[in-house]
Amino acid sequence: MSDPREQPAWNPPRPANAETPTDPAAGLTRRELLAAGAGAAALSCAAPPESAPVQRANDGPPAPVAVDPIPTVRIGFVGVGGMGSVHVRNLLAVGRASPGVEIRAVCDIQAEHAERARGWIREAGGPEPALYTRGEHDFQRMCAEEDLDLVFTATPWRFHVPVCLAAMENGKHAATEVPAATTVEECWALVETAERTGRHCVMMENCNYGRWEMMVFHMVRRGIFGKVLHAEGGYLHDLRGVKFSDRGEGLWRRAHSLQRNANLYPTHGLGPVANCMDIGRGDRFDYLVSMSGPSRGLQEYAREHFPEGAPERAERFALGDVNLSLIRTALGRTITVVHDTNLPRPYSRIHLVQGTRGLFHGYPNRVYVEGLSESHRWDDAEAWREEFEHPLWRNVAGPGEELGHGRMDYLEDYRLVRCLQDGLPTEMNVYDAAALSAVTGLSEQSVADRSRPKEFPDFTRGSWETFPPLPLVSG
Repeated sequence: MSDPREQPAWNPPRPANAETPTDPAAGLTRRELLAAGAGAAALSCAAPPESAPVQRANDGPPAPVAVDPIPTVRIGFVGVGGMGSVHVRNLLAVGRASPGVEIRAVCDIQAEHAERARGWIREAGGPEPALYTRGEHDFQRMCAEEDLDLVFTATPWRFHVPVCLAAMENGKHAATEVPAATTVEECWALVETAERTGRHCVMMENCNYGRWEMMVFHMVRRGIFGKVLHAEGGYLHDLRGVKFSDRGEGLWRRAHSLQRNANLYPTHGLGPVANCMDIGRGDRFDYLVSMSGPSRGLQEYAREHFPEGAPERAERFALGDVNLSLIRTALGRTITVVHDTNLPRPYSRIHLVQGTRGLFHGYPNRVYVEGLSESHRWDDAEAWREEFEHPLWRNVAGPGEELGHGRMDYLEDYRLVRCLQDGLPTEMNVYDAAALSAVTGLSEQSVADRSRPKEFPDFTRGSWETFPPLPLVSG
C-alpha cells in the first residue's frame, strides 16, 4: 500500500523516569475490516451521525501500558511514498545514532516505492527487508508472517485503522500517521483491541514535537503561565492545489471534502495544547460544539483551473471552507480547534496557550507573562527560548540535517523507539489517539445537528484521573 501522496485514483461519493510533575475505511467491506483484525461489531462501514456517545461499562486500565524492553525494535512499514519515506529515513537515522532499529519488511501497493525503501535500508547497512506488494491488503499477510515488534503505517486515512488492528491482532505494536481514525467507533476499535492484546497503538502526531510547542510545554511544566485555562489550535493550510492534484494526496484526499462536513484534521493543532492541559492525565475532553461555514473555495478553484466541461467543475463539496469546534474539558477549561484548507491563506496552526499569569501565542511566536514582560506588550518568543528550550531539542535535535518538518518528525520517531527500547509507556498512547481523532466524528455530528453539543466518550473509563502527567524527558 502506498503513502498518502502516492495512491491510485479514489472513487468520489509520570513514567518512572519523569523529571517533573463519512469515510470510515471507505472502500473496505465489513468482512475486510474483520479480516484486518477487528472484533465482532467493532466497526461500521457507514458514518451516520451518532445520536449519543458510545460508552463502555468496564473499568479503565490502572496505568498506561508498558511492555518489556525491546533492545532491537524490528519494524514493518506500510506505505512508503511521501510521509512514509520520511519516516523510513528518520528511523534509519535513529538506528545510525543509536543501534537497535531494524526495518525488516516494507509493504506498498507500488513496487517501485518498496524497492526504493529497500535501497535506503541496504545503504544504511540494515538487514534485507521482505517486500509485500500484492495489493491494498497485503499488509495483512505481512502482519501475519513477519516476526516484527512494530508495524508503522503512513497510508491514506481509510487504511489507518485496518493496518493497526491487523498489527495488534498479530502481536505487534502499531503506529500510524494522523489521524488515527475518522469515526468514534473506529476510535473504540483501536482502544479495545489495544487493551485486549496488550499492545501499544500510537498516533504519530509530529507537532507535539515541534520546537515552539515543546518550549511551551516546558514553560507550562515550570509554571510560567500559571494555571492553564484556555488553548487554541488548528490546521489552516491552503490545500486546494493538493486536493485537485492528479497524484499523491490529490488521488484520495478530495473525496473526504466531497463527503464530510467536519473538522477533518484536528490533531496537529490540538495535540500540543492537549499535552499542556494534561488531557488524559488529569483532565479530559468533555463535550464539543462545532459549526461550518459555506463551501465555496474548492468550487471556485475548480472553475478557475479546469476547462469548461471538466468533471472537477461539476463537483459539489460537503466540507465547509472553515470549521470551528469548541471543546470544554471535564475541569471546565476551553479549547478552540479550527480547520481551514479550502481558501487562500498562509499556513498556520494558531497555537495559543493561556493561563492565569500569561500566555504564548504562535504565528508569529510571542509571549506575555505578567510581571516579567513589559506591561501590555508582547515579547518576541526568541527572548524566552534560551532558558526554556525543551531538553529534547537541546540534547537530541540540535543543528544539522532537517529530517522532516524541521526535525520534529525525527524527534517523534526517536522517542517512540526509545520508549520501546526502554520499556516505558509511549508518550502518546491509544487513549490520546482516540480522544484527538474523535474530534472529526463528533464535529460531523454536531454540524449536522445545528451545532448542538456532543459528548466525548471517556476512552480511559475514568483512568484519566489517575494516569501520571507526561514527563519532561531530556533524551
